[in-house]
Amino acid sequence: MASKSTLGYAERARKHPNRLAKKLFETAEAKKSNIVISADLTNTNDLLALADELGPYIAGFKTHIDIVSDFSAATVEGLKSLAEKHNFFIFEDRKFVDIGNTVQMQYDGGALRISEWAHVVNASVLAGEGIVEAMAQTGTSKNFAYKGDRGLLLLAEMTTKGSLATGDYTKACIHAARKHSDFVIGFVATQALTSIPSDTEASDSEDFVVFTTGVNRATKGDPLGQQYQTPEAAIGRGADFIISGRGIYGASNPVEAAKLYQKDGWDAYLARI
Repeated sequence: MASKSTLGYAERARKHPNRLAKKLFETAEAKKSNIVISADLTNTNDLLALADELGPYIAGFKTHIDIVSDFSAATVEGLKSLAEKHNFFIFEDRKFVDIGNTVQMQYDGGALRISEWAHVVNASVLAGEGIVEAMAQTGTSKNFAYKGDRGLLLLAEMTTKGSLATGDYTKACIHAARKHSDFVIGFVATQALTSIPSDTEASDSEDFVVFTTGVNRATKGDPLGQQYQTPEAAIGRGADFIISGRGIYGASNPVEAAKLYQKDGWDAYLARI
């Protein structure tokens, strides 16, 4: 797969054909940050407090909204307000994986109202390409209120020990992303995917955004199979945005931790380009 990871964010923003991807790169450049905080908090007050506290230092705020026990309209409005205040994007780590019709209703409706507030979501192609087609159909419809401001990442690889997201599965992600590049903006992956063979050709303008999870400055893993890598290692392997959770919000001083990750990630990006 083609990669433009040696180009700067500003240049990629200028050339990118997708409006949301362009905005993500512009945000990173403006804030000198490629950090996405994985905010695995279980109540609205803590979630919004963390977003406000770390907002100045991050490019994105990643949620698992279905673990928020008191989710309500106040959660949604709070996230949207803080994203605008601090200029960060919201990434709902929903990992959609179902038949297309169900996923359309989960994404654009239902109790969680995900399409109303999450700029970025992700999905697995385990159920087949139909899930991507269904989400792209919704996201690019002329009747979709947020057309052009929403996008999808495909879960091409995972950082957990023994992950089956490899080989033909990853190739299928690349194929689906190319076919639906009007809505698919990139991948969740551990690398730039340049070494993955594909049966489809890259277009001249192809520039998928790579998000890498499991980033931690100090720890190599946890008892449940998570495997970590440092900010420098993740950026060096082709990540455009690096996702860290407990390494930041679990620190004794989350703001200082966020600043350290921001510096590490930005320095590694500058070294790459």
